[in-house]
Amino acid sequence: MDIRENGFEILESFISQHEIQSIKAEVKEFSETYPKYGIRGANNKFQSIQKLCSSEKLTKIAESFLMGKANLVRVIFFDKTAEHNWLVTWHQDKTICVNRKADIENWKAWSIKDGKHHVQPPIDVLNKMVAFRVHLDDCDEDNGCLKVIPSSHQLGVLTQSEIDSITKNQPAFSCVVKAGDALVMRPHLLHSSSKSVNPSNRRVVHIEFSSFQLPCNLAWA
Repeated sequence: MDIRENGFEILESFISQHEIQSIKAEVKEFSETYPKYGIRGANNKFQSIQKLCSSEKLTKIAESFLMGKANLVRVIFFDKTAEHNWLVTWHQDKTICVNRKADIENWKAWSIKDGKHHVQPPIDVLNKMVAFRVHLDDCDEDNGCLKVIPSSHQLGVLTQSEIDSITKNQPAFSCVVKAGDALVMRPHLLHSSSKSVNPSNRRVVHIEFSSFQLPCNLAWA
């Protein structure tokens, strides 16, 4: 699968076992207190994740997909377990996080989440973004691997009725990966995940980059 045509691809053995264990060990110390559905700004909380996010290897690959300078814009650590086991319905990731609200044509659905401004920008912004889901555990259909609709990122921003129709009529692809693999995708690719039926840790470092120059002196937050 190629990201340019299909909207996603899997990079096998993207990080080493040493890197995996380093991140797992550091996050484990924080496991009793981190939020149920994930840790936002994980690069600012864990040195091992910051090291991964700032690595030359990751940055160069991001820039090759974006065909421009890759700015780190969002990092979230997820861990789906027996205790924290959730379903994610079919959707697109179509909002970004910025430092303030601004009156810009076609920038809509402004909201505040976790004390930060979120907005749905035009499709041109989303087309200049790429997400890396770096897996710390093996992940298959039994423990909630991501499912995607190949090439759906080419359809633009979709309404809920359009999403329902597409996911009903087009086959989904299950992104089965091994620990250390990275699933790379366009954020607005249609994706979902089921609850784990055989719950075990499904730890993922979700890292987003963008090459888009924000208008009106906005900054990524």
